[in-house]
Amino acid sequence: MNVLVWVEAARLRTLPASLIPVMVGGTLAWQHEQLYWPATVVALSCAVLIQIATNFANDYFDYRSGADADDRVGFTRASSSGAISPGTMLTTALSTFFAAFLLGLYLVLHAGLPILVTGILAIAAGIMYTGGPFPLAYNGLGDLFVFLFFGFAAVTGTYYVNTLQWSEQALWASVAVGSLSTMILVANNYRDVHSDRRAGKNTLVVIFGERFARWQFTILALLPFTIPPHFFFREEYGFLIFLPMILLPWAIYIIRWFHVENRKEAFNDILVQTAQFMTAFGILFSAGIALG
Repeated sequence: MNVLVWVEAARLRTLPASLIPVMVGGTLAWQHEQLYWPATVVALSCAVLIQIATNFANDYFDYRSGADADDRVGFTRASSSGAISPGTMLTTALSTFFAAFLLGLYLVLHAGLPILVTGILAIAAGIMYTGGPFPLAYNGLGDLFVFLFFGFAAVTGTYYVNTLQWSEQALWASVAVGSLSTMILVANNYRDVHSDRRAGKNTLVVIFGERFARWQFTILALLPFTIPPHFFFREEYGFLIFLPMILLPWAIYIIRWFHVENRKEAFNDILVQTAQFMTAFGILFSAGIALG
């Protein structure tokens, strides 16, 4: 068994989508003097496992649907390339989801029914993202799934398992994080628009066109920069909450690159840089919360 093949199938380059929400939610709990480390560590582990399991499931279901054809310009998929058998990929995906569920039982015992419901919905959505009778990603709902589960659910859920209460601050913070996570998906779907269209995978860029996707990416890139001023002018934090604003030139650079780039294969690099941008924003946003 080639470990590197499994590492590639896990799509570790996109893991900021699960790491950053937990970081932000945990930092909010710490700033409110209610951080509970065991719950935060378990929440982080569950988030990463669910994302990796979802990536494995996508690898399998996209292969079954024909979305990963030979002319696909994205990163190599293990099932379609034959590096991992489809049956093994599906079994590993389901096993990883089950591991996340078992680990999450600790959070259920600690924080109760809301976390059980959130966890079950997250796992179900991860499977239904590209699988089942109505796959979300094939029906224009992938962006909403990412925004809700890698934004709202992950940030507010992490805050809840620490504090056992909901927070308006966590809700606003989840808007920033969810936007950044969805940026990664938009870059991915823009790159794959032609192969997705042939396979009947109706992502938003397939439905509404590439011009729509370029402006969607632009809005998602700029929206997070509205949250630090919101926190500051509500007198919840000091000037250090503006730390993420130093990344605005980088955001503009990525936006411009997205708008002018014509080579779909170049969007592999845009996707990687978008994930790096999300990581940097999440770290600076968390630092601003902690120090503010």
